[in-house]
Amino acid sequence: MSKGTILIIDDEEQLRKLLGRLLALEGYTILEAGNVKAAQKLLEREEVQVILSDVKLPDGNGVELTQSIKQKYPETEIIVLTAYGNIEDGVQAIKNGAFDYITKGDDNNRILPLVSKAMDKAFLQYRVRSLEDKIGGKHDFDNIIGESAEIKEAIALARKVAGTDVTVLLLGETGSGKEVFAQAIHRASERGSQPFVAVNCSAFGKEILESELFGHKAGAFTSAIKDKKGFLEEAHNGTIFLDEIGEMAIELQAKLLRVLETREFYKVGDSKPIKVNIRIIAATNRELEKEIAEGHFRADLYYRLSAFQITLPSLNERRKDIPLLAQYFIQQLAPKNSRKISGMTEAFSKALREHSWKGNIRELRNVIERAVILSDTPELDISALPLDFRMNGPADDALTLADAERRHIIRILHHVKGNKTKAAEVMQIGLTTLYNKIKEYNIQ
Repeated sequence: MSKGTILIIDDEEQLRKLLGRLLALEGYTILEAGNVKAAQKLLEREEVQVILSDVKLPDGNGVELTQSIKQKYPETEIIVLTAYGNIEDGVQAIKNGAFDYITKGDDNNRILPLVSKAMDKAFLQYRVRSLEDKIGGKHDFDNIIGESAEIKEAIALARKVAGTDVTVLLLGETGSGKEVFAQAIHRASERGSQPFVAVNCSAFGKEILESELFGHKAGAFTSAIKDKKGFLEEAHNGTIFLDEIGEMAIELQAKLLRVLETREFYKVGDSKPIKVNIRIIAATNRELEKEIAEGHFRADLYYRLSAFQITLPSLNERRKDIPLLAQYFIQQLAPKNSRKISGMTEAFSKALREHSWKGNIRELRNVIERAVILSDTPELDISALPLDFRMNGPADDALTLADAERRHIIRILHHVKGNKTKAAEVMQIGLTTLYNKIKEYNIQ
């Protein structure tokens, strides 16, 4: 099975064949083109993940070609082959969207690992784009991004229960995607074309939540000047999603239990029951069994709600999915914030994978949006992350002296809580020198 398709663009046939043989031995499918025109024809009919292109071509320039290819095929990664002493071409190609550049004849040892990294990034972007195409604005199971065993298991359970009318209880940390799962279950059910009403129980006080859920009759209380439909009535024939159900007051829990048992309820201030045909999906980040023991949650309601439980993994439990989710958010948020950003550096990705995500997917999205806003480069780099991200993770033996110095300054600044005078004293350097270093390394 091929590990991916590589297109080599170079007018030197001998070099193309040599590179082709080398890469074919690694399991890649190889395509060749001697000029820009031939390359463009191949790209129109073949799906190519990685391109190796010379700068000087008979009918064009590889640097300019990089820009046009990235505009038309943004998921394809390009490695530019530069002549010795012409590194500026490679640098310009990077600005045009190239993955990296190699100096001909001098960087042979870099080719295989570099191609491997480029191929990984290309496949990641293809998967994200495929997911986006499937989503198409619909809240179905294709909207749940992830390839880890943990998220796949949760999706499999959700798919099985979606076709039934069973009440579902979604468990998991805040920000782990419970509402996305609830929407997917609803859309895949026979009620999918009917209303989906989401209610955050923690967003209302007891009296307000009662009125919002059950509705009220005119005159039921001072501000009730006319009859009002509640969320339960709005969800008739569809699904009501009760998020943070553990925050619901114990008095309201009794009324909700009646809805589950009889499919009817009373509006506030009314003596006539209203019948509803609804499915209930509830969610919580609390341990409801503990809440029951402490007298904060009704055991009978818990047993009714938990007919089918699905526990969603936290982001820390599905770290394999972090790069895929991050890439999805980059492609979603960059256009929204008027930024031309195609991806992220390995250092950025590594920092995300090593971070402890207390806010889960919601926190990840916020971090990516912040980085997108701060970044002026085609790829998000670690410099666009908050300081605590840069402090985590083991030392990298492959760091340059400048990288090591930058990290050391960041650690000291973190240690002295940003006090630059104190940091200069600790490092035994002048304050002016420290300010120059902070500017040089773009330390936020």
